[in-house]
Amino acid sequence: MRNRVAEHVAALPKSGIRKFFDIVAQSKDIVSLGVGEPDFDTPWHISRAAVTCLENGGTHYTSNLGTPELRQAICRYLDRRFCAKFDWKCEVLATVGVSEAIDLAIRAICSPGDEVLYHEPCFVSYAPTIRLAHAVPVCVETRVEDEFRLTVDALEKKVTPKTKAVLLNFPCNPTGATLSRDDMAAILDFCERHDIILLADEVYSELNYEISGEENFNAETRNRPLRVAATRGDAAEPSEASAESRRDTEGRGGNVLPSFASFPRYRDRVILLNGFSKSWAMTGYRLGYACGPTDVVDAMMKIHQYGIMSAPTLAQAAGVEAMDFGDKDVDRMRREYKKRRDWLVPVLNDMGLKTLMPKGAFYLFVDVRSTGLTDEEFALKLLKEFGVACVPGTAFGACGAGFVRMSYATSLDKIKLAASRIAKMLKSIS
Repeated sequence: MRNRVAEHVAALPKSGIRKFFDIVAQSKDIVSLGVGEPDFDTPWHISRAAVTCLENGGTHYTSNLGTPELRQAICRYLDRRFCAKFDWKCEVLATVGVSEAIDLAIRAICSPGDEVLYHEPCFVSYAPTIRLAHAVPVCVETRVEDEFRLTVDALEKKVTPKTKAVLLNFPCNPTGATLSRDDMAAILDFCERHDIILLADEVYSELNYEISGEENFNAETRNRPLRVAATRGDAAEPSEASAESRRDTEGRGGNVLPSFASFPRYRDRVILLNGFSKSWAMTGYRLGYACGPTDVVDAMMKIHQYGIMSAPTLAQAAGVEAMDFGDKDVDRMRREYKKRRDWLVPVLNDMGLKTLMPKGAFYLFVDVRSTGLTDEEFALKLLKEFGVACVPGTAFGACGAGFVRMSYATSLDKIKLAASRIAKMLKSIS
């Protein structure tokens, strides 16, 4: 019998994270610093919106693009928080998590043989997703010496006439690195000069510790929807809210969160990819979105239409609530993540494990080369002998060799217990 699995699928590696956590699942008394999932439950008022939708019979298909209410809420939110403006009618698509949004974007713009630049270390799905679209992934290394920022110099070394797009994720999983607005402007200028598309995975955009927002956002303004969408029927046009949204933005003193979508000059070149999993602890809702030029969003919708139909109806109802009323929840969770980060980073450095202070997301990328162990040896020893789970850096690409990812999306008490066990391991090695 001929091989029944397509060659390009058979060649895909399994996720290094999943492989490692198969081992974790068989272990007992484990303190996990591994899973990239918020330890908070979804705020109840957001879940309640899904329950209310269910009670009102909201169990049917929606538009392929997503409900008007959700797409309008997304536009209000992006305008208010990022000064990024999109037309809800034709520039926004609701997806099954940001992972589907990434897949759709790559498949919509790439022909076989097109090259996509992406940075490593990075989220594990990037290169496989590019390959599944029959495009060519081209790795651009980010270095600890640059705080794992993606630089134009590094991009220039890898761009070719076949380059179709750049795919990036900042704040970054696994490094916690962020980009300044100057960094973003330089990368956008690079894309314009080479006539390529920017795919901006900004799923951690709210978890940016450089611009916390607490000091600059008025809580009443922050949690007031510009106009509440109706549960059924037509919702408010974003245009009716745009003037008030601009006033809210000006009231923040211009201190909006950084986004590649915030630069009007480049808006036809950027596809914004985002979701609800990280900021609002909604991983199980499987809800994301993509925003971009009409022709690209329309192409993405066609693929989505034939493969998925529509994002979950109940999740979309919860998404409206999160976008219009969930800012306090994000701020609360971000403050707690920051407290954990600020405790753990100096402790690891005092142990002799060099660790940069991450400026975003909820990960540390810890340098373990001083131990004389490889990243996989370190992670396995820490797990099997001392009961702490982290992820080898090579799971995120060869550039991650010598590092391990530790997630601080767990309670401070567990983090302190993990730290004590790490100290015992280092003592046993020395």
